[in-house]
Amino acid sequence: MTALNDNIQGCCNPRKNDLGNNNVTNKEITKQLPVVIIGAGPVDLAAAAHLASRRQSFILLEAGMEVGSNIKSWGHIRLFSPWRYNIDKAAMNLLNDSGWVQPELENLPTGQELVEQYLRPLSNVPEIQPFVYLNTKVLSIGRKDVDKMKTANRENVPFVIHAENNGEYKTFEAKAVIDATGTWANPNPAVSSGIWLADERSLQEKIYYGIPDILGKEQESYANKRIAVVGGGHSAINTLLDLVKLKESYPETEILWIMRRQRVEDAYGGEEKDALEARGLLGSRIHNMVDNRQVKVITPFRIQLVRKSEEGIELIGNQNDKQIRLDGIDEMIVNTGSRPDFSIINELRTSIDSATESVKALAPLIDPNIHSCGTVRPHGEKELRQPEKDFYIVGAKSYGRAPTFLMATGYEQVRSVAAYLSGDLNSAEKVELDLPETGVCSVNLNSKSSCDGPVSTCCNY
Repeated sequence: MTALNDNIQGCCNPRKNDLGNNNVTNKEITKQLPVVIIGAGPVDLAAAAHLASRRQSFILLEAGMEVGSNIKSWGHIRLFSPWRYNIDKAAMNLLNDSGWVQPELENLPTGQELVEQYLRPLSNVPEIQPFVYLNTKVLSIGRKDVDKMKTANRENVPFVIHAENNGEYKTFEAKAVIDATGTWANPNPAVSSGIWLADERSLQEKIYYGIPDILGKEQESYANKRIAVVGGGHSAINTLLDLVKLKESYPETEILWIMRRQRVEDAYGGEEKDALEARGLLGSRIHNMVDNRQVKVITPFRIQLVRKSEEGIELIGNQNDKQIRLDGIDEMIVNTGSRPDFSIINELRTSIDSATESVKALAPLIDPNIHSCGTVRPHGEKELRQPEKDFYIVGAKSYGRAPTFLMATGYEQVRSVAAYLSGDLNSAEKVELDLPETGVCSVNLNSKSSCDGPVSTCCNY
């Protein structure tokens, strides 16, 4: 990737002649600045592709050493959505022009394949490659010389992005900002209150947050151990399936599945009714393994405390109004979902739902207290619009703590936002997305939602 420099090929700063022209307003100078995209994952790169196709200047700032850094952490996991749902249309056009070899659209990629066969080639097309800045961690975003309290002329002042690159402080100016930093790097704790307690933090060497490579490089950590998997979503199911496979070679491995759900059946999802066959198969496979007693289910169990004991890890929790203690656990794998980090946007005016921590306008569409893990109505720029003009939260971060975000949803989000920022309001208002049903959609407030309880989103892109 190209190195950082002050001019960034002329895309990031207004021309010096303009700065010296008293007839040029702040608004006109701001319009000459690029759109800054925070992150270099699937949705971020799709945003770049749409902006490039509309000849809009942009830069991407990625904290990791390569594109798709977070995805690489679960690269061994196979997605349940086929390639045709995981490739953005504008991105495909750029890739095809560069001679890209398209994968078989009905195949299911792993996270590693998603990076190697799609994200990396996309980041290297000439329309995007010069404007991707790796190892650039964004520290904060604000308005130039204007704090959060100031209103007058605010929307005509450029954004300033403060970042660190290889230990060096950098600033960038932008006419608009698209925050697609996701939530994967900010997991929820195991305790049901959602509060990080000191005892749990002290056990980090024995607790894995995410989906470890159980059958690969981390096999020794789990072989013939007593392992507790916490969580009721697809990430937990993927983890359990790998542990059951490990148990075939290491029969003393003991697997505990701990959930807050009232019934284990609620975790199986749509099974054969799911329009995404691989997602439905996950539910069917774990259903069979539970029935065959390969996995011991402990539910409903609400963890109140995680602490170290002489026997290993001890869990203290509530089960049907009785306090229960589980001890002698060697390792824990926590798949209780993740949450957005808003620290970098504290100086911007935002509208965030207090419960889901999603973009506020999306909350009624995705709140698992109301909906099952069903299809969310497609949405775009209008729903994502923030009080801070030309600032957008997109991708998994736009869903906050809510589960089952699909990559295709993010692609539609950035298509609409890019159209709006380009002045194409008609295109921004259109809906160009058709998502598959889960087979378990419900809005019955009198029954338990099929999403009740912690759910992770890593393979639900």
